[in-house]
Amino acid sequence: MKETVVVGAGVIGLMTARELARSGVKVTLIERGVSAHEASWAGGGIVSPLYPWRHGDAITRLALWSQSSYTLLAQELCVETGCDPELRQKGILMVDVQDEAEALRWGHDHYRPLIKVDAEFIHNKEPRLNPDFTSAMWMPEVASIRNPRLGRALRISVEQHPNIELVEQCEAQGFILQGERIQGVRTSRGEFRADATVIAGGAWSAQLIASLGLRLPVEPVRGQMMVFKAPVGLIDRIVMLDGRYLIPRNDGRILVGSTLEHVGFDKGTTDEARDSLHQTALKILPDLAQYPVEYHWAGLRPGSPEGIPFIGAVPGYNGLYLNCGHYRNGLVLAPASTRLLSDILLERSPVIDPAPYAVAGRIEQE
Repeated sequence: MKETVVVGAGVIGLMTARELARSGVKVTLIERGVSAHEASWAGGGIVSPLYPWRHGDAITRLALWSQSSYTLLAQELCVETGCDPELRQKGILMVDVQDEAEALRWGHDHYRPLIKVDAEFIHNKEPRLNPDFTSAMWMPEVASIRNPRLGRALRISVEQHPNIELVEQCEAQGFILQGERIQGVRTSRGEFRADATVIAGGAWSAQLIASLGLRLPVEPVRGQMMVFKAPVGLIDRIVMLDGRYLIPRNDGRILVGSTLEHVGFDKGTTDEARDSLHQTALKILPDLAQYPVEYHWAGLRPGSPEGIPFIGAVPGYNGLYLNCGHYRNGLVLAPASTRLLSDILLERSPVIDPAPYAVAGRIEQE
């Protein structure tokens, strides 16, 4: 394979382009807006599925491979681009977990350091948390990354690579089809032809695939978040309660997220969500009442059945591939997903069994 078109320049698309280019492939990376400014920018940046034991093996395999690669990736990007993605491996406290036995079993089965801790442990680690918390699950290896900075570093990386052409403000509108072979895409800025076409358009992927008469079960799921302008050191690690979380940044800011809303492609924010997120933040960390909310925003996750992404060839259309549908775990699963798709495209031995993510049998003719 000599040339590939990748549609979508979020973290998945950027990493896919980077992985292929480093293997000698010429890549044209097309983005309808600005790189890494949709779900890749809007998320929190936790480098782990939330409550990882509640996910199936398909998610776990990708997540564990990705987690082990993020340290090197962050270091490489910082040296390569001068932009530090701010990887923080400080661990995560998940307080008041109800399914503790399942959590401990998962940790044992997957050789992950995951233990139950008491109130003394919690408040030694994070003395400003709500004093009512008496138990938690502790995972010391979990990291967070500052996803806007990760996106910025990846964009600089692909712009610098001689094998990649990044074309922004360019909306893919359909495919160049000859018989059963896809030869590229038609866009608002003309045609782009290649040996292979990869759709990594997040929540928008299904719209493009629909132009072939195919129904891809990927839909937008809105998530609203806020950030508090707080001093450095208020908390030092991720804290979760009832499915929501606080994430500290190096400059002291603290993110709180997030909602799950099926409202189509509406990225608007609501007063109801703002109040709910604010209440959650203060319930976890009462001291946040002293600090202002700096920003409130929303993003659209690419929801898919059971959150299992589509990675691989589209049956019936030679030259067409998907890397989308990662739901809440796009950033978490990105390194493994992009490596797996690259292995498939380049006919290498796959780093992970591709069968659970195959498109065949999971996509329908309309």
